[in-house]
Amino acid sequence: MTPDDEKAGAGTLRGGPRRRRVRTGGEGRGVPLPLLLPALVGLAFLIVPLIALLVRTPWHSLPGLLTSAQVWQALQLSLICATAATAVSLVVGVPLAWLLARVEFPGRGLVRALVTLPLVLPPVVGGVALLMALGRNGIVGRWLDSWSGITLPFTTAGVVVAEAFVALPFLVISVEGTLRAADPRYEEAAATLGASRFTAFRRVTLPLIAPGIAAGAVLAWARALGEFGATITFAGNFPGRTQTMPLAVYLALQSDPEAAIALSLVLLAVSIAVLAALRDRWVAAG
Repeated sequence: MTPDDEKAGAGTLRGGPRRRRVRTGGEGRGVPLPLLLPALVGLAFLIVPLIALLVRTPWHSLPGLLTSAQVWQALQLSLICATAATAVSLVVGVPLAWLLARVEFPGRGLVRALVTLPLVLPPVVGGVALLMALGRNGIVGRWLDSWSGITLPFTTAGVVVAEAFVALPFLVISVEGTLRAADPRYEEAAATLGASRFTAFRRVTLPLIAPGIAAGAVLAWARALGEFGATITFAGNFPGRTQTMPLAVYLALQSDPEAAIALSLVLLAVSIAVLAALRDRWVAAG
């Protein structure tokens, strides 16, 4: 018996054979220059504009700009509308995600494609589509106006509708992915104990997918807060009624660039807060 065999036998007696650590990646190797240069260019492309925003921020006059009535009015409206849009997305988005993840029906792929369409649809086109559907002469809006006297375009409620339209797919995708990853055997076990499907969803499924719902709600809220195209097309740009933060940035950029930078800085801070809120989920997923 060779010395190596003796060591292997001793390792087996102490609790099993020793496992040799094998590197599976490119650890310790140099980064190829054809990959490094484009990567650095892409990183600079994303970071330099943000650095430029911070460099050009009028820090000496920032407190006065951020405490102005225009900023607080737009910020308050943005927070209210984004929160309301997220609530609407939760009410209709979680059941829709469950339907796509748990129920087999004809045309499910088409329905999923239509649900995710606002992700790639230009926001202005989404605003025009909302006008054609919910405007005073829209295919649904005309009946809504004649039956209840409710008119959505160019109102605060219209802002909520426009933001929910673009934010809903983010919630649905997040919740559907969490549902597909969740083990359905827990729901089946609840059904065998006599629970109805809705009771199993409420008592078993919802607690299981709560992290996915929270992450989707944060993403939907952030998307609603930053919405511009659909909002200005469907709801207009009226201070105190439909002028949200992105619209205020657009308007201020034409007359007061420093105020536009200050407003942009607020939205940047909100975006960083969203990233921080989702960091644990992303780290766990990685």
